[in-house]
Amino acid sequence: MKVMKGMEDAFQRKDESYFIKVLRTEPSLVLRVHAVCILAEVGGRKSVPALSDVLLHDPDPLVRHEAAFSLGQIGDPEGNRALAKAVVNDKDPIVRHESAAALGSVGSAESEEVLMKAELDTDEMVRNSAKASLFNIRFLKQYSAGATARDRAPRP
Repeated sequence: MKVMKGMEDAFQRKDESYFIKVLRTEPSLVLRVHAVCILAEVGGRKSVPALSDVLLHDPDPLVRHEAAFSLGQIGDPEGNRALAKAVVNDKDPIVRHESAAALGSVGSAESEEVLMKAELDTDEMVRNSAKASLFNIRFLKQYSAGATARDRAPRP
């Protein structure tokens, strides 16, 4: 209960460092999952390095999954390197799946190569997430190219 009260207080203060400490020291899976979600909410883009570290190093796949989800929700391309590593290297399919989905949310063309490899993953959920993410990235590229062309078109 002490940690939960500390988390409530830290949330009110928007104290990212408290949640990072919880992620590094707290043995409770539930508290670490909550700390990931709250860190993303409190820190936004500033929390990307810490969330990337959690994604690549936390011992629990559920915590790593939540870190991947949070990185996708934040949408900062700075998290792409960690997401790509997790898609390729994480031993747990739920982490590879969520990392692939997050790469599609960010919409970076640089992620296409790793997602094409993930289409060959042994796990169907990972393959499907990679396919959906590739579709999203390609759609966004096509849409933004069309929007750019429309912006340059002469107006009547």
